[in-house]
Amino acid sequence: MSTIDTSALREAVMRIHPLNDEEMSDFLAVWTPVPAKRKEILTQAGSTETNLYFIQKGVQRLYYLDNEGREATLMFSYAPSFGGVIDSYFTQQPSRYYYETLTASAMLRMSAQDIDRLLSKYPAIEKMIRIGMSGIVSGLMERMVEIQAYSSEEKFRALLRRSPHILQIVPHKYLANYLGMDATNFSKLLNRVRI
Repeated sequence: MSTIDTSALREAVMRIHPLNDEEMSDFLAVWTPVPAKRKEILTQAGSTETNLYFIQKGVQRLYYLDNEGREATLMFSYAPSFGGVIDSYFTQQPSRYYYETLTASAMLRMSAQDIDRLLSKYPAIEKMIRIGMSGIVSGLMERMVEIQAYSSEEKFRALLRRSPHILQIVPHKYLANYLGMDATNFSKLLNRVRI
């Protein structure tokens, strides 16, 4: 059996909260590799998220689909970061969102049962998850301010300050949707705003 490369996952965990050798070994042992094709739905709205993902390659998005078929892109995930429908994963309630790959992707995944077992056994892993979730909530609060208080140009500039590389890895139509503007206005901003 070949071993999987968990070095980027190890580094990501250690940036959040250090784990000792036993904790890290048990944490890394439960992840399994999963490849995914471009435009593959990993989680459907209405289903319960059973996996937490760690992205090794590729780009994914989390989006909402309203009753009229309009999409609202909520977030992107790409290497090296965690992904999935986090609220459904931790609450084990049906998701309101879709999680799909935008490009062919290579990921590691961990089941909800595995995280429950690890959280019960290791207080340091529970702390690492809590710190990580606090960072996610903080980012979401910042994003809510941008959505409600910023102009289109201010949202565009904030995105580029936060993730300047995103223009090269995410198709522009999804970035426009994420910023709440049509693709034409996004293109105008892209041509007008100095990056």
